[in-house]
Amino acid sequence: MSEIVYVTEESLEKMRQELQHLVAIERPNASKAIAEAREKGDLSENAEYDAAKEAQGHLESKIRKLEAAIGNARVVDTSTIDTSKASVLCKVKVKNLKIKKEFTYQLVSENEADVKQMKISVKSPIGAALLGKSKGEKVMVQIPAGAMELEILDISI
Repeated sequence: MSEIVYVTEESLEKMRQELQHLVAIERPNASKAIAEAREKGDLSENAEYDAAKEAQGHLESKIRKLEAAIGNARVVDTSTIDTSKASVLCKVKVKNLKIKKEFTYQLVSENEADVKQMKISVKSPIGAALLGKSKGEKVMVQIPAGAMELEILDISI
């Protein structure tokens, strides 16, 4: 059984567009590459054929994962989110107490995580530590570089 993925309507639409592209464009291209490689002779010594088959396998795996994520997606209406506690799609302003710097993270599903945009997965160490916490609480987060203490300054949409 796959896990429920909480997404915005915009993210769900992006996932659908990516799936459409993979099925309509990439899959036929992969089949064409296999056919072209097959025409080049003995398959037992044809590295191009092996590479094309491997690429097709990766593509089919990606398609299956995306189909599963779309099938398990639940669109969250941001107007109904309770901001008294950190939850999926909330923006959480925190202060790193060691370095005295403030950061604002948006808690998102694994599919939407993008560190450059400060969107972190609820399954990441920081996201998991913040989930369910309230403004004013302090949390200890175990990251590869060691322990980090964060204070939650604000929670918003």
